[in-house]
Amino acid sequence: MTHPKLDEFVKKLKAAAADQVKAVILYGSAASDEFHSKHSDFNLLCVVNSADAKLIEALHAPIEGWTRQGHPAPLVFTIEELRSTADVFAIELLDMKSENRVLLGEEVLANISVPLRYHALQVERELRTNWLRLRQAMLAAPKKLNIYLELMTASFSSFTALFRHCLIALGESPAANKREAIDRIAKFAGADAAGFYAILDHREGKREAQEIDVEETLNRYFAFVEAVTEKFDRWLDTKS
Repeated sequence: MTHPKLDEFVKKLKAAAADQVKAVILYGSAASDEFHSKHSDFNLLCVVNSADAKLIEALHAPIEGWTRQGHPAPLVFTIEELRSTADVFAIELLDMKSENRVLLGEEVLANISVPLRYHALQVERELRTNWLRLRQAMLAAPKKLNIYLELMTASFSSFTALFRHCLIALGESPAANKREAIDRIAKFAGADAAGFYAILDHREGKREAQEIDVEETLNRYFAFVEAVTEKFDRWLDTKS
């Protein structure tokens, strides 16, 4: 997949600090066949020689322009930082390694080893953190069905990515796509995934907003997140 704005941004990064930027890597759904222009972000990793204040200042202008267009800022790491923090950012690095495309420079991720000794704990923490964030967002949002639908749609990718990592922590093979991740984690949790299937169908253009019972979907969406989180927590306790 190519995108003119993405190509232009990479050129600006190179122009701003060509001697320091070792690689720019696109990762996540935008680097896979699950890319959806309405819902997928351009997640970028910028690997540099030295992430000092001088370099950050050099990269500031192109990155500020990029974020003003609604895109997330790239993650900026040195090779040494990637290696030394692989246990802390196990989820993120596994995702980067599984789906990526080098836009500039070297393929650096292949040589990064991700130790899994803290991976399951990170998965549990992220599940609970995202669940709490969703609650907070619902409490702060206007009580409107279209807002509730937007919040579920916005949180969907984060949860399905964590479902995939639950499977990895359980010692299973990663799910090939979001639907498979939902299918398999629903069996693990013994829970009804109808709320997540409804949002997935909506994201894929298979169901219009007016075809969704938002209140019922919200109840099922919440219940599924709770069921998966609690089941994974209990499983993890047995391993401690």
